Amino acid sequence: MRYFEKISFEQFAKDVKEDNTLYNEYSLPKRATKNSAGYDFYSLFDFVLKPNEIKKIPTGIKATMNDDEVLFILVRSSMGFKYNVRLVNQVGVIDKDYYNNESNEGHLWIKLHNQGEKDYIVKKGDAICQGIFTKFLTVSDEEEIDKSRVGGFGSTN
Repeated sequence: MRYFEKISFEQFAKDVKEDNTLYNEYSLPKRATKNSAGYDFYSLFDFVLKPNEIKKIPTGIKATMNDDEVLFILVRSSMGFKYNVRLVNQVGVIDKDYYNNESNEGHLWIKLHNQGEKDYIVKKGDAICQGIFTKFLTVSDEEEIDKSRVGGFGSTN
C-alpha cells in the first residue's frame, strides 16, 4: 500500500510554521487527470524565486510505499520548459524507510533553482513538483541486508 499523509503538527511547527489554520488547509498531493502518472505537490505559501536563486521548500508531506517501490520527486514539465526552473538534485529518490524516520518523520522537502532570466512567482496552492511511485529491482545474488535507516536526509551515507 502506498499513500501520502501530512507530517505531524509538531513537525510542521518546527519545519514550517506554528499555524493551525495553515496546517489544516493544505492538501495532499493529487493527480491532475486520470491518466497522470505524477502526483502534484502544492506550495504551502507564496514565494518568489529570483534568477539564479536556490530555495529549499517544505512540502508538509511524507509518503509510504511497498517494500519494492520508490517515490521519485521530479520537476513539473512546465516549470522547466516555460521558466527554466529545476530541482537542484534533478530527481529526488525517496526510499520506503525514509517514512517516519527519527530525524524528521520523513518530511519531504524540495530545493528549486531558477536558471531562467525572470522571477519565478509561486502562489500558495500552486503545484511545485510531482511525485511518481514505481517498482524497483534488486540483483539476485545480493547479500541479505538487515540494516535499517536511522536518520533522515543523507543518513545512509
